[in-house]
Amino acid sequence: MSGRKPIRKAVFPVAGLGTRFLPATKAIPKEMLPIIDRPLIQYAVDEAREAGIEQMIFVTGRGKTALIDHFDVAFELEVTLRERAKDMAALEPTRIQPGNLATVRQQVPLGLGHAIWCARGIVGDEPFAILLPDELMIANADGGPGCMKQMVEAYDEVGGNLISVLAVPREEVSSYGVITPGTSRGALTEVRGLVEKPKVEEAPSNLIVSGRYILQPEVMRTLEGQEKGAGGEIQLTDAMARMIGAQPFHAVTFAGKRYDCGSKAGFVEATLAVALEREDLRDEVRAIAQRLLGLTT
Repeated sequence: MSGRKPIRKAVFPVAGLGTRFLPATKAIPKEMLPIIDRPLIQYAVDEAREAGIEQMIFVTGRGKTALIDHFDVAFELEVTLRERAKDMAALEPTRIQPGNLATVRQQVPLGLGHAIWCARGIVGDEPFAILLPDELMIANADGGPGCMKQMVEAYDEVGGNLISVLAVPREEVSSYGVITPGTSRGALTEVRGLVEKPKVEEAPSNLIVSGRYILQPEVMRTLEGQEKGAGGEIQLTDAMARMIGAQPFHAVTFAGKRYDCGSKAGFVEATLAVALEREDLRDEVRAIAQRLLGLTT
């Protein structure tokens, strides 16, 4: 670990239009859609904080000011709550220390790789994390660490570049970035190759990249000259693939659950799953689900 720079910064690509959730996202960023009583962006920021990350970097677009407001001081609200002797604890997670929230605009929607490249000036010459808020990563109910904390712990051990992976049915791999796995040790797997959205018959494995990354700053220089890939976008997966062999590259199999909140069904699944894990909601929500499914008389 000697001489290894710590992971202090995290990039959150939040410039997307959220068209799959229209009309809800016409005036509200999709990252502000709530899972119960916390917006998606809050779950991602909390996960980064748990991992010891200090600076949050939002790559935003037009109409995304609600994301910044959420982590700002709400003076009128806080005064009103104090005057009414209301509990302020719910607002504590929304506070980010001055100087620890930075924003940069992605002016043209050219893909995830381009969004990350837009943050190059703030990232500087440091390794950094990336968290995609659409992918809600929930730690196991036994109180284990969150996904990014698991990755930071692995980084402290092996350094280099890391990605979070999960196994999916092979017929689903064409929707994701997929790794070519090498040797494995526990939750760590050597990454020998990466391909974005391969055909099912050409996929090198069923281990998909699941929205969490720790990358060295050299990826920014790789993205600088990156040509458009799958979908006509600048793909982060392509840039990472070019770094394999030049630096250590590992995958961490996340011990927990992933919910794709970029889809409507995944969003509903995440809402139910989180509700069923909360002591204040689980019994009532289970009863509601059973009634709706006709499982009660």
